[in-house]
Amino acid sequence: MGTSAFTDKAAKAEVAQAIREIERATAAEVVVAVRPLSGHYRHTDYLVGFALSFAALLVFLFDSHEFSIEWMPLDTVVAFALGAYLSASFPLLRRALTSRRLMRANVQTAARATFFDLGIGKTAGRTGILVYVSMFEKGVEVVADVGIDRAVLGPSFISAVAALDAALAHGTSFPRFTAALRALGPILSKTLPRLADDINELPDEPHA
Repeated sequence: MGTSAFTDKAAKAEVAQAIREIERATAAEVVVAVRPLSGHYRHTDYLVGFALSFAALLVFLFDSHEFSIEWMPLDTVVAFALGAYLSASFPLLRRALTSRRLMRANVQTAARATFFDLGIGKTAGRTGILVYVSMFEKGVEVVADVGIDRAVLGPSFISAVAALDAALAHGTSFPRFTAALRALGPILSKTLPRLADDINELPDEPHA
């Protein structure tokens, strides 16, 4: 399931509606950002290319068939290019061969950069929350501003964030994601109830 599952017209409308429901009960300002990927994984592509070129070289050296020595260097380069292309073209292969720790670190770094880029830290009460969705890494990172104390929100908030991440980690499910997103509302309203003069400071439509 690609990025469009989260960013087509119907999906954007549903996410925006979920955010409006959350913000009717809380002073928190929720922003959802969806990205196709959060890092560059050329090293994985090159690793696959190297493996394929090395396999080709072994065939040239040890297979019983005769191969033209003059073409071996070019054939080895072609095998490398083919392996790198396959890795770059098939996300499942690329993801399977990439470190989970690296992907998680890239999602965390990209989420914090996006929080800054979108100006989420500029709300009057410093109550902005970014729900960052990275499709390739199948991960969700939630970045909360200083006005939102996670220690006060407690285990229920942590569980809700884990549910958001699980909506992507174990087979991407947009319905599970929106359900987990809506679950943030009651949790946030307990510690950050909506004020009478509260205004909507950040856009509700997901940023992609």
